[in-house]
This record gives sequence, C-alpha cells and structure tokens, in this order.
Amino acid sequence: MANIELIKVLRDRTGAGMMDCKNALDACDNDVDKACDWLREKGIAKQAKKADRIAAEGLALITVCEKCHKVVVSEVNCETDFVAHADPFKELVLKVNDLILKNGLKTLEEANEAASSDFTDATVKLGEKLSLRRFEVVEAEEEQGVGTYIHMGGKIAVITVLEKEDPELAKGLAIHICANSPRYISTSDIDEATLEKERAIQTESAKNDEKLKNKPEAALKNIIEGKVRKVFSEVTLEDQEFLMEPGKTCGQAIKEKNNKLLKFVRFQVGEGLEKRVDNFAEEVMAQAK
Repeated sequence: MANIELIKVLRDRTGAGMMDCKNALDACDNDVDKACDWLREKGIAKQAKKADRIAAEGLALITVCEKCHKVVVSEVNCETDFVAHADPFKELVLKVNDLILKNGLKTLEEANEAASSDFTDATVKLGEKLSLRRFEVVEAEEEQGVGTYIHMGGKIAVITVLEKEDPELAKGLAIHICANSPRYISTSDIDEATLEKERAIQTESAKNDEKLKNKPEAALKNIIEGKVRKVFSEVTLEDQEFLMEPGKTCGQAIKEKNNKLLKFVRFQVGEGLEKRVDNFAEEVMAQAK
C-alpha cells in the first residue's frame, strides 16, 4: 500500500492525480522512479522538465580566478530565506569558494574540513543549521572563453566554457541555460541506455493510445522515434530556441560564431530537495471523503 509521503513525492514530480499516483505506486512496489515511468506509459503524466521540487534555502555563488583560469560554483544551504539574504551568509559562501580555489580542494569532505571553523562561527552568528551541499571547479585553457551568470542574487548560478573566447556569446548562453535548464549540450551526449529507456516508455504509451492502434508497424516506429526526439530536444541545448536570438536555435547561434560549447554547469538552490507541505494530510483526507 502506497503511503502518503510517497504519493506526494510522485505527484510533485508528475503532476498526476492523487489516486493515479497511488495506483502507480501500488503497481510498482512503491518505487517512485518506476511509478513515474508507469504513469507516462499509461499516458497519465508527461515527463516533467523540472522533476525535482525546489525547497531548500541558500545561495549558489561563483568565484573566478583570473590567474589560474579556474572557476568555482558552490551551493550552501540554510533554513530560511531571511538568512540567505544576510551579508554574513553571503560572506561564508564566498569564503568557501576561496578556500576551494586556493587549496585545490576536490571533495566535499575536504571542503567541509577546511571550512569547519567558518561554518561554526556563522552558525553561532546566524542561528541556523548551515551546510555545504555541493561545489564544482571548472578549469579552462587560456584560449577558451568562460561565461558566468548569477540569477536573483544567487538562486541559480551558471558557468559556460567555449572553445574560443567570446564574452558576449558565453554570457548569453549562461543566461539561456539559467532560464531553460538543458540537461545536454547535444544529442550525442545522450547515452544509449537513456535513449532506450525513453523508447520503451513511448512504446508502452503508444499501446495505450487509441489513435495509434491501427498504424502500420513501420509508421508506428517512426512516430515513436519522433516522440523520443521531441522529448530530448526540449532538454538539449543545441535544439532549444536561443533566448537571446528568438527564431534561432542555440546550435545555430554557436555555429554562426564558429565556436563550440564545451561544458556548462548549472546550480539551482535546493533542486532535488523536498519541502514539507503542512496541509497535504488535510488535502488527502478531503479527497478521501
């Protein structure tokens, strides 16, 4: 029997109704990931562009080292938005970035150890539990171009690395990535296992689609492949319409500049963390009557 918390998580991810989520979990032995696929196969839910709820407070900030050609982005979490906007908290995040760059830190364990006293002092000062959730260091060659963008003071942070220096393009792509949250640069970055999983989902979905029941096998196969391409085009940067130049894809914009996007990093504060909804139990009881 699916429990209320699992139903809530599944509903947040898929947008499906509560009873549909319960049935999906019952059919999949309470495995949320499998239940997401089950709902999509039944045509009840579509793949969410943003599968995880944004819940935790904090900041994601970037520090650039011009001398060493390294850029670091880190996410530090706190309990309230009030603390996230406090100067001591911002100073803590930037101090963590400096420690990571200056000491060449590679792991969260190393970073937490190096910043232990800073976190202790900040916790006493701010009165909340604080934690370094993640960080990533990007190292660019001298001839490569780096772009950065911070949204809403640190709610989203993006780094882009181009094959050749082009500050305008690098910044424009960073802004686009912030807004559109692609998962891949190009379709060649999508591994075969992920493609096969999506094909399986679309194949099952087609079986439940009355409009497709009488389609010839060859035509049905093409329809399924088209649906797979559509799903991934929405999360592949080169296929997305470029925010800075409507009517043109990012791939076209990059090609026109005779350049190539080598890497991007996008941190959004709290992505993947769940936040309790106090009235959810009341909603369940209301629907159960």
